[in-house]
Amino acid sequence: MTVSTAIARLNAADQDFARHLDHLLSWESVSDDAVNQRVLDIIKAVRERGDAALVEFTQRFDGVDATSINDLILDRARLELALTRITPVQREALEKAANRVRIYHERQKQDSWQYTEADGTVLGQKVTPLDRAGLYVPGGKASYPSSVLMNAIPAKVAGVAEVVMVVPTPRGEVNELVLAAACIAGVDRVFTLGGAQAVAALAYGTESVPQVDKIVGPGNIYVATAKRHVFGQVGIDMIAGPSEILVVCDGQTDPDWIAMDLFSQAEHDEDAQAILVSPDAEFLDRVAASIGKLLPTMERAEIIEKSINGRGALIQVRDMQQAIEVANRIAPEHLELSVADPQAWLPQIRHAGAIFMGRHTSEALGDYCAGPNHVLPTSGTARFSSPLGVYDFQKRSSIIFCSEQGASELGHTASVLARGESLTAHARSAEYRILNEKGN
Repeated sequence: MTVSTAIARLNAADQDFARHLDHLLSWESVSDDAVNQRVLDIIKAVRERGDAALVEFTQRFDGVDATSINDLILDRARLELALTRITPVQREALEKAANRVRIYHERQKQDSWQYTEADGTVLGQKVTPLDRAGLYVPGGKASYPSSVLMNAIPAKVAGVAEVVMVVPTPRGEVNELVLAAACIAGVDRVFTLGGAQAVAALAYGTESVPQVDKIVGPGNIYVATAKRHVFGQVGIDMIAGPSEILVVCDGQTDPDWIAMDLFSQAEHDEDAQAILVSPDAEFLDRVAASIGKLLPTMERAEIIEKSINGRGALIQVRDMQQAIEVANRIAPEHLELSVADPQAWLPQIRHAGAIFMGRHTSEALGDYCAGPNHVLPTSGTARFSSPLGVYDFQKRSSIIFCSEQGASELGHTASVLARGESLTAHARSAEYRILNEKGN
């Protein structure tokens, strides 16, 4: 196999740098008309025909010989069996990763709170977990047990009573690691469903698949499009774009390490993005040499090559300060601060899904077992979005209790504002509760 790299070289000092960077970062996630219509048809069929449609689509799209929905249900015993079918080393790794993910996310759990004002009025917030969450997991050879842990464990920590997992099994191909991860993470029910039909089933419910309150987890363009269409009927985590890594390096890290860190995201798919920013031009040359040297040794070399050549870049900047400015402009999913003193630069980082500090902290550790969630905002959405967390599986209700005196005091203010908006019923409702002025 012949592979070659022609990774883009950019310089922040160039007059047209901003334009080239914008072009590099651009990625269009909108489905074409054909995909969009197909997804709408699938959703309509599932809503109208329920389980029968799910069986039909699973036969057609996944090549599974299912005659009824019962053939597409895995019970808890089957998940426990998966634990015995994986190797002891695999089980230990899953359990260690799950424990770290659980400990980290337990710190995110939010509790209800209240406070009482001088006149006896009580204000607060009631935090309640969702009743049921749906977890979509890619199936077949592209299986990600780590995603099961990252999506299911925060839901369970939040107190979600039931986590329902859907995972396609193309041609009947079951991934035991995924099922073992589901067992360890506490998944309650598993259906071997995939695609837009699985999303529709979770959103609207069928005779067998329960309706959920929120759908989380990655998928292909059909899954992403279906999530767009069912949003509002249910909550969703995000519409994720291709995976991204941005490495900011001072030029002192082993270039082979940096090259492999770039590969770690480029190997996901051809649209993944890997960028290195450094003030050291000679170091960029060394990393480019490492990329050329190491690429032929990679199992997914063709995918990495297309990703690196199509959307990758080595960017030279004036100094570390400008490197941080570029990082904030990009707002990456994964940001590695491969520098001598990452803590010194951390306060200046405003936009990043996850920040990996120091030369020894590879992004891959975050993908699997560091503890923080690996479901992160992509395509610049780290400017306004956060990693998946316990808070995504909790909802908040405001608490308002007015004492007689408090209702009277607030009534005056509410009356003025309501009448200013010409909402007389609002005003009179508040005015009825003003002391000594009832009946106004």
